[in-house]
Amino acid sequence: MNALSFPSDFLFGAATSAYQIEGAHDADGKGPSIWDQFVQQPGRIADGTTGQTACDHYRRYREDVALMAHLNLQAYRFSIAWPRVMPEGEGRINERGLDFYSRLVDELLEQDIIPFATLYHWDLPAALERRGGWTQRDTAARFADFAYQLGRRLADRVTHWITLNEPLASAAMGYLYGLHAPGHDAQLRNFLRASHNLNRAHGAACSALRAVDKDLVIGAAHVTSSIYPASSRTPRFVVDIAHQFVNELFLMPQLRGEYPSFVGRLMRCLNPDFRSSDLAEIGPSLDFVGVNNYTRRVARFSPNPLLPFSFVPPDPATARTTDMGWEIFPRGIYDILKWLQDDFDNPTVYITENGAEFEDEPSKDGSVHDARRIDFLSDYLQQVHRAIAEGADVRGYFVWSLLDNFEWNHGLAKRFGLVHVDYPSQRRTIKDSGLWYREICRHNALPTAANTPP
Repeated sequence: MNALSFPSDFLFGAATSAYQIEGAHDADGKGPSIWDQFVQQPGRIADGTTGQTACDHYRRYREDVALMAHLNLQAYRFSIAWPRVMPEGEGRINERGLDFYSRLVDELLEQDIIPFATLYHWDLPAALERRGGWTQRDTAARFADFAYQLGRRLADRVTHWITLNEPLASAAMGYLYGLHAPGHDAQLRNFLRASHNLNRAHGAACSALRAVDKDLVIGAAHVTSSIYPASSRTPRFVVDIAHQFVNELFLMPQLRGEYPSFVGRLMRCLNPDFRSSDLAEIGPSLDFVGVNNYTRRVARFSPNPLLPFSFVPPDPATARTTDMGWEIFPRGIYDILKWLQDDFDNPTVYITENGAEFEDEPSKDGSVHDARRIDFLSDYLQQVHRAIAEGADVRGYFVWSLLDNFEWNHGLAKRFGLVHVDYPSQRRTIKDSGLWYREICRHNALPTAANTPP
């Protein structure tokens, strides 16, 4: 067996989000979020569950931080529930909610685990959604206020910040397709309005945090997928436009202060709230790019002049897939990292999410044998190592996820964790993948049968 060593200052960690693990949905003065309301609507969640309890992390955070230390995690990415800190989304601060995150940060630092705080992981305060949510320009200003308050309280101990998690998913799943909260099955115009205001919110939050401390390290976590043509007959422009929507709609404004060409024309034509002056406030603003990567996309032509592409699902006869049905395609993360290196002058990158959903359950002896997850993570990490060896400036890697958790519209049935959670008892069991990852964190190296990536 050989080992692929990573740079000495490379960080290995794991990630979670507030609504997916915290529970305590109305404890200690927390206000409702759009997800608290969405899960109550019949038919919205596949298995009918909610995140009201989830992993009960709000009450069990010390136990979970001890698990992180046992796994040798060097960093932990978590999100801060906006309505736990500002129940109405603005104005009044809920000190009990803010105190929770302060205690969590202290607990992490006590275990020498570097905190990476995400300000927005999809749980918009319901009070702001009643006024239009992300389709309203004012929401960006309210988000900046929230960021400023968090910076004032935590920036003395938290140096790494992520403004938004997967804003593409927030805008598309929430305001175009209606599959996520707030559940609007709307028109392209509202998707573009939400996208632009999320970009504006990112820029405003960066300014607010830097007003607290100019030396903070600030990024955003973007869902990324390398785009491939469905066949040799697929027009090149189809792949290019799909790439603009999936990978550049948020990255280009935040890295360059401009929209990609096709998306930019749509934004100016269909978004009545767009102002050219907004772009200078959005970017360049990133100290690092957060890459969330799970799979690739295969695009084909669609006879829609505004969205002239659709995606082809993986062929079950030939493609390896996770239990989520997502194609396992390790080469895709390498392609994304090389694209950033070549097209954006090699920005600093953290892999802020990478992982796989397999519905592995404890065996008779209580262990969770999830060899498929180990294979998935190993294959993807080999491709990350390959990109680093070719000069990509990748500084860290966060597995999604530390814990099995509430997987949005899929409910509690889908499991991504390094740690199995038995929801009725809240018993935590480290899976084989967690024990395997523990050794990677310990040795800063990936054991592999060959030095050549698959």
